[in-house]
Amino acid sequence: MDDPFTTEVRVRYSDLDTYGHVNNAVYATYLEEARIAYLKDAIDQDPESFPGVVAGIELSFERPVARRGPLTVAVETTAVGETSVTMAYEVRDGDDVAATGETTLVSVGGDGRPTPIPEGLRERLVGYEGLEG
Repeated sequence: MDDPFTTEVRVRYSDLDTYGHVNNAVYATYLEEARIAYLKDAIDQDPESFPGVVAGIELSFERPVARRGPLTVAVETTAVGETSVTMAYEVRDGDDVAATGETTLVSVGGDGRPTPIPEGLRERLVGYEGLEG
């Protein structure tokens, strides 16, 4: 990630497992929190009106997080297709990468079927990241 959008996420007591580590299932929530911040703060998109649903998620764990301080999540859009958006993430504990992830979001219409990404949203994503449209 060259120059990603970053945001802090709070590690809550309930995020920890019996070993005192952040539970692996919680990382998906951290990605969601970062994605919402990215939509609001980076591309000025109301998350409530974002037409996408998560169609796929991948997580890779590099090392455990065993503290309750804030973590930094870096996020960037890596591809914008006709109906989908791919986003990459790094969950950082200080200077160390604790986990990486990727989500594929699909734009859907009222009938729940894939639909083209709205042009204004496409323009903001492509413009912010400097991607090919």
